[in-house]
Amino acid sequence: MHRRLLAPSALAACLLLAIPASAATATSQEGAPGAPGLGDPYYPDYGNGGYDVSHYDLRLKYQPTTDRLDGTATLLATTSQALSRFNLDFALDVSEVRVDGRKAAFTRSGAHELEVTPAAPLAKDQRISVVVRYSGTPSQVKVDGFTSWLRTPDGGVGANEPESAWWWFPSNDHPLDKATYDISVAVPDGTQAISNGVLASQSSRLGWTRYNWRSNKPQATYLATLAVGKFDITTGTTADGLPVLNAYSKDLGDNAGAARASIERTPEVAEWLTEVFGPYPFNALGGYVPNTKTGYALETQTRPFYSPAQFAKGANVSVVVHELAHQWYGDSVSVKGWKDIWVNEGFARYAQWLWSEKEGEGTGQELADHVYAQYPADDPFWKVRPGDPGPENQFHLAVYDRGALTLQVLRNEIGDKDFFAILKGWPQQNAYGNASVADFVRYAEKVSGKPLADLFETWLYTAAKPAAPAAARHGLGEEPTPAEPRSWKKISATDTVHDHGHGAGSHR
Repeated sequence: MHRRLLAPSALAACLLLAIPASAATATSQEGAPGAPGLGDPYYPDYGNGGYDVSHYDLRLKYQPTTDRLDGTATLLATTSQALSRFNLDFALDVSEVRVDGRKAAFTRSGAHELEVTPAAPLAKDQRISVVVRYSGTPSQVKVDGFTSWLRTPDGGVGANEPESAWWWFPSNDHPLDKATYDISVAVPDGTQAISNGVLASQSSRLGWTRYNWRSNKPQATYLATLAVGKFDITTGTTADGLPVLNAYSKDLGDNAGAARASIERTPEVAEWLTEVFGPYPFNALGGYVPNTKTGYALETQTRPFYSPAQFAKGANVSVVVHELAHQWYGDSVSVKGWKDIWVNEGFARYAQWLWSEKEGEGTGQELADHVYAQYPADDPFWKVRPGDPGPENQFHLAVYDRGALTLQVLRNEIGDKDFFAILKGWPQQNAYGNASVADFVRYAEKVSGKPLADLFETWLYTAAKPAAPAAARHGLGEEPTPAEPRSWKKISATDTVHDHGHGAGSHR
């Protein structure tokens, strides 16, 4: 049957006739609910639609002995549509919500969705403030049987990927919605609170000490961190005047010396990375090591989190290189979607190879040859596609090592001049924004003037061992016995497999 299509203008007229003018006006004024997720293919319910947050102001009080957290979060945002209601990602108990000063209705929807209905609908492009009062015991609140809040003998820590904010502040929890932060935390005297950015002020009153931290550049929610405990703290400045603050739990035991010997080299490593990646993008440097039982490190913005296990075998400057490289690749330039994780991890791993090259401990080519030879063609390592590994393999070793191998192949193909121009130009072109693997491929083609789609298809998207590239064919020798199968677990900046929280694959 042939159907005659109406012209757009005629169709519009029909629609206007079908909907009374009063109803159309009411719909426009009342708005519609914001989406309860941003539709990320890996985590569809992460983030929320209908608004964009520009700033988080968190005023918190935390009691380490009981793990009790009380907070008031003020979010400054702009609506991207007319809204009748909107969601926040949050898992603790909420006592009150206000939107533009007026009390708003709220309810739970699922384990981490807070539905907020303002007293009056919000217009598109309206600047709004949202105040949420809340409390809870973060380590006891489970989402799918899991918490990202890590208890320590003297406090607690919020640090995980791909989510950690739900357990200590309400947010639009996806890297696409970055914001600046003021984080103010009151803790008992004698205890410290460590967070992102610069310590703007510190004051004591009635047995409590309040620490006020400021992170003044756009920051993804999972990169916000909070650690409360008793720390040995070192401070200083870089040659360029950036403040440096490192914190080490007082009860690290035998790992304390190795941790400090590694992290105190942060200014040196950052100075070298500016030669590779361009100007450092943030207002502070540092790192912290709480006494957790986790095995991973995380690139929390300006102040990476390191577990004590990273230093159990001695000094580990390589992990510092990895997490600081993320300040450019992952923090300043963040993923558009979680499938783009190679843009974070492949580059941070390759920074480790470049550091090894600088230190005379193996060139990028030698390390690439080693990785290539280490896994026979039938090893599961080659089944993972770093360019889109799937949520179950988001932190698989292949994303790191095959991801770095891809960059060495690119370097061989286009030469050092264009390769290092790309490494430096990419984070400057995309500073404080988001980008995908496809965006990087286009950029590399533009800078090099070469077609590179086939190279990336082979090394990032083919679930098989590629033929060795010309520069990697020499000295491979016989392939070793297959390594133990890798899991989805988050990989540290060393070659060992470490649990990175619950990971995506355990329940999603």
